[in-house]
Amino acid sequence: MGRILAIDYGIKRTGIAVTDPDRIIATGLTTVNTPTLLPFLKDYCSKEPVDIFLVGEAKHLDNTPSESMRLIEPFVKMLAKAFPDKSIARIDERFTSKLAFQAMIDGGLKKKQRQNKALIDQVSATIMLQNYLDSAEYKKGL
Repeated sequence: MGRILAIDYGIKRTGIAVTDPDRIIATGLTTVNTPTLLPFLKDYCSKEPVDIFLVGEAKHLDNTPSESMRLIEPFVKMLAKAFPDKSIARIDERFTSKLAFQAMIDGGLKKKQRQNKALIDQVSATIMLQNYLDSAEYKKGL
């Protein structure tokens, strides 16, 4: 069984998280500059088995797509073309940045560390992935 890799896509930076091989635990992997994302994913997938890419869906409170979706949708199409053998799942990413920031506070990170936007992106991807692992949709497919 391959890993699930979560992508918190952003204009400048993209947070990435992965599961363990048994798909039990979500762990932050890294944050990459978005222009280097596809080469990073190709390199990672050549070294580690990945079955599913999980990509966040940016939505407003009323469930309509946010402006970020203009950038995310073309990326998802590019991802599907670059990795035709992998599934792509989507998950609502609302509030993940706020949850990530709160998790960093709860974890005792100092103010300077909490200002690290790359770390926030990575933690956000981890939260998205853990939410997916806990979801009924994922558990139904097991």
